[in-house]
This record gives sequence, structure tokens and C-alpha cells, in this order.
Amino acid sequence: MNDWKGWTIVLDPDDRPVFPPNVMIEVKALACELPFKRGIPLSRFSTAEIAEEVIQRGIVAQISGSTIWRWLNEDAIRPWQYRSWIFPQDPQFEQKAGRVLDLYQGIWYEHPLLTDEYVISADEKTSIQARVRKHATRAPMAGKCMRVENEYTRGGSLTYIAAWDVKRAKVFGRCESKSGIVPFDRLVNDVMSQEPYLSAKRVFWILDNGSSHRGQPCVSRLQKMWPNMVVVHLPVHASWLNQIEIYFSIIQRKVLTPNDFDCLEAVEERLLQFQDHYERIAIPFEWKFTREDLSKTLKKLSKQSEDLALSA
Repeated sequence: MNDWKGWTIVLDPDDRPVFPPNVMIEVKALACELPFKRGIPLSRFSTAEIAEEVIQRGIVAQISGSTIWRWLNEDAIRPWQYRSWIFPQDPQFEQKAGRVLDLYQGIWYEHPLLTDEYVISADEKTSIQARVRKHATRAPMAGKCMRVENEYTRGGSLTYIAAWDVKRAKVFGRCESKSGIVPFDRLVNDVMSQEPYLSAKRVFWILDNGSSHRGQPCVSRLQKMWPNMVVVHLPVHASWLNQIEIYFSIIQRKVLTPNDFDCLEAVEERLLQFQDHYERIAIPFEWKFTREDLSKTLKKLSKQSEDLALSA
């Protein structure tokens, strides 16, 4: 018998202690607290630290981290994990993002796009390094994975600027020493100077708010050069709605990880070769997130924002 707080701890058939229900409730409540707000010098709890705190608070005399993990796992409570997040700041977030989502569905202001209208998603992937390993990478073999030397020297960096035709699954890209208005305009010229875009009725370009293509000055500049070009800006903090980011994630996994290049020229060569390779096998991304999904997500975020404001 355990006289701690008057509770009797018994064993289940597997010789594990069976705790009263309210102990489990208190443990889960503790796991949902931010430690530093209780004067505990931690940013996050581990199961072992929760067990120690539970004992120090006198909730139980003894408990294991594995027991606590089992309880938390029932409700998918994982205080040792965290993720970054941000609330939409643009009061017109839904309106601006909704236009882009409509374009992915082939709609512009409630009217279907015509056969000679196209949708392009574009952006820059900056600061791509050439890491020159001090020893050659070893290929995988039976019982051993690829081995990459940890130490390297820096061989410089470049910017990869790319555009993705949403419906045709065509990719255009170029490598530049740095990002900026002039390098970005070169990509636009690469795309718009060729068919079918040159003679298209309209070519919609979906862009975020990067410094080389931000705001009305960008709209005026590009539409002066290409009258059939329609610039559609995403709201701030909405790059996750830009389809070119999917292609960049593929580049990161397939080309840049692990980063092992003899020189910066080798980075450029592999990027452009992969671009040609990918285009031969590419199909349009299966984009399922719609304007209705966006509305639901924003309502959920609004509720979370209100809850945070009340708890502050």
C-alpha cells in the first residue's frame, strides 16, 4: 500500500501500477502547461521531466516516464515537440489568397480561363551554397549507406530563380549570382518571349512579396514590358500557397541534399540538368486546397488568436 495522498496503488496483470483517474488528469494538465510560466527553467517538457515535476508537486510518490508517455499518447499530447506558426496579418488575406486558389482551379473572378490563358507561379530560392567536402563522398554499398564527409569549405553561393506553369507542368529557371529586380526580370523575359505566352491573351503570374517583385511598382514595371501579363500578389506570409515552393522542395530533396559539389559551377550545372530532367517527367501538381478550405482554416486561426488573447 502507498499512503501518498491517501491513494492505494495496485498492480494490473502486467505488474504495472494502476493510478487513480485524477492522477492521469493532473499529469495531462501539467503536460499542457508552458514550464517557464510555472517558474521551471525549461522551454519544453520531456516525459522524464514531467515525471520529476509530478513527484515534486506531491501528485504521486513515484511514476515512470514510460507511464506518462503512454497516458499522453492517448490524447496525442507531445510537449517535447513544437512547431512555428504565424497568424495572417493582412486584413485582405482571404480575398488575395482566394484569387490565387481560384486560378489554380482555372477561374478568374468567377469566369473560367480561356484556352489561351496561362497561370505561372514564380519565386527565388536564394543562398544555395556549394559545399566542397574535404574528402570524397562514398557511394552506398551492402550494409552501408552513403557517407558524406562532415567538414567542408565554402565554394560560394547562388540564387535559383524559377517559374512553374501550373497547368502545363513546364518549368523555367536560371541561376544568378544574387536576387534582385534585374535578375528576376530576366526570368520573366525568358518565359514571356516564347510561345504560347508571347501571343497569349493573358498570362497570370503568381508572386509573393519578395523585394524583387513587390507591390504596385512591380505590377507597373512588368505589365509595361508585357501588356498581356497579369501580376497576382499573394498576401504577406502566404508563400505556402505558391506552387513553385513545391518544386523548390523537390529541388532541395533531390539535388541539394546532401550538399556536395566541387565548385559553384557544378551547382548550377546540376540544377539546370535536373530542371530538364524533371520537366520530362512532370505532371501538374494535384492541388486540392480550395477557397472553401482557406475560409475554414482562417476561421480556425481566428479562434486560436482569440483564445491566445484571452489567455495572455
